[in-house]
Amino acid sequence: MKSLAKRFERQIHFLQERLSPEGYAGLHLTIGVLIILLAGWWFGAIAEDLRPDDPLVLMDHRVAVWFHHHATHATTHVANAITFFGSVAWVTIVSIGVALFFLFRRAWTKLSLLALAMIGGTSLNVVLKHFFHRQRPILENPLVTLSSYGFPSGHTMGATMLYGLLALLAAKNAKSHRARIACLVAACVLILLIGLSRIYLGAHFLSDVLGAIAAGIVWLTFCWTAVETLRRRHPSAPR
Repeated sequence: MKSLAKRFERQIHFLQERLSPEGYAGLHLTIGVLIILLAGWWFGAIAEDLRPDDPLVLMDHRVAVWFHHHATHATTHVANAITFFGSVAWVTIVSIGVALFFLFRRAWTKLSLLALAMIGGTSLNVVLKHFFHRQRPILENPLVTLSSYGFPSGHTMGATMLYGLLALLAAKNAKSHRARIACLVAACVLILLIGLSRIYLGAHFLSDVLGAIAAGIVWLTFCWTAVETLRRRHPSAPR
């Protein structure tokens, strides 16, 4: 064992550094890179299947038609209420409110993280929409009518970044493991409900929502990992 440890000393040291919770290039960076790769692969797999004859696109149309045929007046009111919490107006108001709170508390790292995640993520969504040029569902007597491109869903991606970031910050400051899990679960449920409301209202296909969640996870993880890495690398810098 000693001879093996000596022979693979460099490799063992590298692995220990990657799995160490300390340092700027330790466990948090390793997990961040893995999440970015997995979520990026997920987004790429969805984007690659947006051909008209692909099974994913055919399922998109079936799901959209099923929700449209089973729409009710009461459910539509609920869906409109839920989708509001992913709207540009609401996400902007909450983001500005949280930014002012961080500014008042002089939490510069969190303020930078919020600005990078929301401003950069919103810009990324616009770029992706114009890159893929995907039209929204065309339904008879639609519940909503929008002229912009549909992939990925702006409501869902914005919700993923905002509520995901707030959940991560809350979980980081939570005092118990149960509280951390509750924060993350609550954010996931809200994001999924917003995405489901967009499908129900006929504003997006299923793949638009799934692609938005994947893209939101990629960008949020990149921002969190980058800011946390810089903070750990320069621990003496002002927070």
